[in-house]
Amino acid sequence: MSWCTPYGAVNSLTTARLLLREITAADAAGILALDSNPAVLRYVPNKPISTLAEASAIVEYIRGQYQHNGLGRWAVVHQDTQEFLGWCGLKLVNDSFVDGRTNYYDIGYRLLPQYWGQGYASEAAAASLVFAFQVLQVAEVRATVMQANSASCRVLDKLGMQRQKAFVEAGAAWVWYAKSNPTH
Repeated sequence: MSWCTPYGAVNSLTTARLLLREITAADAAGILALDSNPAVLRYVPNKPISTLAEASAIVEYIRGQYQHNGLGRWAVVHQDTQEFLGWCGLKLVNDSFVDGRTNYYDIGYRLLPQYWGQGYASEAAAASLVFAFQVLQVAEVRATVMQANSASCRVLDKLGMQRQKAFVEAGAAWVWYAKSNPTH
């Protein structure tokens, strides 16, 4: 894993197979493919989008997080093919509440279905978690996942994140995960 640090800011990570980089306007078509797919959105409360304009608005929201919080989700790109697989990474949740909580670092990932089951989510999430602890020196990283989403639960379990508490939000059963920085 390597950190790319142009201008003193880390804006990409590489793993054995992946490049995690800032999401740009050029990724709007990939975001549309993700967020218009009902299978991708099965375990998230988002409603499907249907236009490139909606996808561009999501890209701008993420880019705004980079400006305001110094981090946000990254595009996940296959190093060999340069294909957009989805997104992964950290988000400072400070503009909404989940189960009454705000101001925490959340790890998340969303990949196109053709890339499921190949270890990409685990690889990208593991790199993001190392980045959170080693580079950002974050004290704790959290995640929320619908209890029925066994694949996502397996990714978080592989990361060594601990199940915390269950809660209900938007009519669905969710669970909190957390992992503390081992160097703190």
